[in-house]
Amino acid sequence: MTEAPIVVENRDELIFLLTEASELEHMVMLAYLFAAFSLKTDVSEGLTEEQLQAVRRWERVLSEVAAQEMLHLASASNLLTAIGGAPHFSRPNFPQPAKYYPPGFELALMPFSEQALGSFVFYERPEGMEHDAPELQLASEVIAPLIPGGVVVPHEQEFATVGHLYRGIEQGFRRLVEKYGEHRVFVGPPEAQATWQYFWWPELVGVTDLASAQAAIGTIVEQGEGARSDRDDAHFGMFLRVLVEYLEFKERDPDFEAARPVTPAWVRPPADAELANPTLITDPTTAGVADLFNATYEVMVQMLVRFFAHTEETEEELQTLSTTAVEAMSLLIKPLGELLTTLPVGAEHPGKSAGPNFEFYRTSYLLPHRHAAWVLMNERLLELADYCTRLCARPSAPPQLTTIEENFRKLARALEQHIG
Repeated sequence: MTEAPIVVENRDELIFLLTEASELEHMVMLAYLFAAFSLKTDVSEGLTEEQLQAVRRWERVLSEVAAQEMLHLASASNLLTAIGGAPHFSRPNFPQPAKYYPPGFELALMPFSEQALGSFVFYERPEGMEHDAPELQLASEVIAPLIPGGVVVPHEQEFATVGHLYRGIEQGFRRLVEKYGEHRVFVGPPEAQATWQYFWWPELVGVTDLASAQAAIGTIVEQGEGARSDRDDAHFGMFLRVLVEYLEFKERDPDFEAARPVTPAWVRPPADAELANPTLITDPTTAGVADLFNATYEVMVQMLVRFFAHTEETEEELQTLSTTAVEAMSLLIKPLGELLTTLPVGAEHPGKSAGPNFEFYRTSYLLPHRHAAWVLMNERLLELADYCTRLCARPSAPPQLTTIEENFRKLARALEQHIG
């Protein structure tokens, strides 16, 4: 398959492509997390010991790939800030039709299943791989019902794979350097770059010239998006192995269900999501936890954007920002997301549990002024802690909320010490 070249002749076009890449990285990361949160965690949920061990392996794969997608999003932010752009953490809400992205990139939240895994293999397919390639045959079969008319990859598209997009971005960097010279292209302040010292990814490099830009892009492509070599160790190969193993378990036991009966559900459907018949959460406690999850996700994104667009923060304050954002993922986002997959949607949907919908309420998460930004983030964490306290007072409140409330206050204290 011959992929049309992506032509970049100016900085605005390169910034546009990087923002689109950021949105794709962000949304596939959340799709992987949704599937991971949906997995069962104990034999009491109807699993044998052998099945439980397999489910735990699959959860580790999903979590590892999701973490690497976060690395890719951070690298895309480095690439943006290096050329004078702003970090881009905004995105449309789920689900989104292909009109927002090239055909074939319709993104939706799905619990762990053969359809979800088939979609993940398709997202991560190597650059240059045709949709009817033998390696994609299994994925194409299981996701065929999800594609209108059975078409996996329509002929007309702006870019065929995520790897194709990044190759175009790389060519765009080279073109601008040829046109203007490195010193005019890489105008962003080096101190605005995120590196491994802040987020503990050895692969996260600061982007200050063409060589470092190419290194950042190379890491993204090689880890999964369109890798031309070492496919077994890339996201494509990892997901394909999980899909094959899962189908083997299903063949041995057709009643085997690795995931809880999770469905994306909303307290109030977002205006920008393409929802024909949205599933609404009517259980009061579940609705409260869903709102708490989305508000927590919002303040975590604010921390990340503040880190990438910081001004006069000290080195200690930058370390606090990055650490608090990462701890918000592990101490708040993950436990709340997993908790939601155990809570009922409501009486109208018997047997169905809710999953995190990662709803965004705003279009921008930039808090531009240092003192005000830290006050707002600290204040929001305390508000959410208080909201969690009220949820805990309900007779039906899950016991996990007590620890989550304590974590909100712990993170708020970390920010409080830097507010004068």
